[in-house]
Amino acid sequence: MKNLVWSPAFIRKFKRLIKKNPQLRSQIEEVLEKLSDDAFDSSLHTHKLKGDLEGIWSCSIDYDNRILFEFANNPESGESEILLLTLGNHDDVY
Repeated sequence: MKNLVWSPAFIRKFKRLIKKNPQLRSQIEEVLEKLSDDAFDSSLHTHKLKGDLEGIWSCSIDYDNRILFEFANNPESGESEILLLTLGNHDDVY
């Protein structure tokens, strides 16, 4: 189980998305739990991005919405973490 680190941009986007679509909250929370347990769970459709977003990973919330994240090491503990970068619909995040 990896620790999830919410970036300020992710927090802003999360609040904005939930305000527009309150029904997505439970789906996002479920996806974040799966991501923490196993980032490569088949239901997440996790994949590495290319081009300008090289080094960043994406997983699916639903058909339209994605979460972008990076794998990072915590400099203090040395443990591997998942840095949540942003979320939103396909056109917004890519």
